[in-house]
Amino acid sequence: MTDNVAAHSSMEYDNKIFGTIPLYDMFNKITIDLIQNSDISVSKWLDTGCGTGNLIMAAKELFPETEFVLADPSNAMLTVAKDKIGMDNSISFDNTSSQDLQYDDNTFDVITAIQSHHYLKEEDRVQAVKNCYRMLKPAGILIVFENIKPLSEQGMKIGLKRWGNYQVYHGKTIMKARKHIERFGKEYFPISIIQHLNLLQAVGFRGVEILWASYMQAGFTV
Repeated sequence: MTDNVAAHSSMEYDNKIFGTIPLYDMFNKITIDLIQNSDISVSKWLDTGCGTGNLIMAAKELFPETEFVLADPSNAMLTVAKDKIGMDNSISFDNTSSQDLQYDDNTFDVITAIQSHHYLKEEDRVQAVKNCYRMLKPAGILIVFENIKPLSEQGMKIGLKRWGNYQVYHGKTIMKARKHIERFGKEYFPISIIQHLNLLQAVGFRGVEILWASYMQAGFTV
């Protein structure tokens, strides 16, 4: 049993995630690159569903004047993040899910949600995205990476097979890879790229873009 909704416990998360999510190391690099090229002044940055803090660990060296808030529903994940990043006046932690965060309207210049909202069922996912919209400044940037659902049955079959084979190639047993794949739609709830775009637009975001897509993961920005 894990101590969070992810497949891995907080203590083993960093060692396991790169062999589970294809090209996972690109997510943070792409996110930081986009923000660096956005021409906005980043005074406050919320990383919701922060996990063990890998994104902000990399970002804080590049944005030394930025105040970061790391939020996650798993206290165990936050404990690892605190140990990794350390505590100072520019870093705060919040043991709360995206849909329940209570920061004021128009608080953040950047909100990131990397591989987190797909754990939410439809009602909570919608509320999470609405809450991000509320907390983000009008000229701010939201960046989301998620597991996604293919548009066709054949796409789903091939996508899951590729994903399972990726995990086996990177060291999982066939049984463990199959067990992870079987969580799809049962323990995490991906939606399609089209549904992501529609949801972001429906809550009020404009300029919605597909940032990246590969295997059964995709990134979106507004």
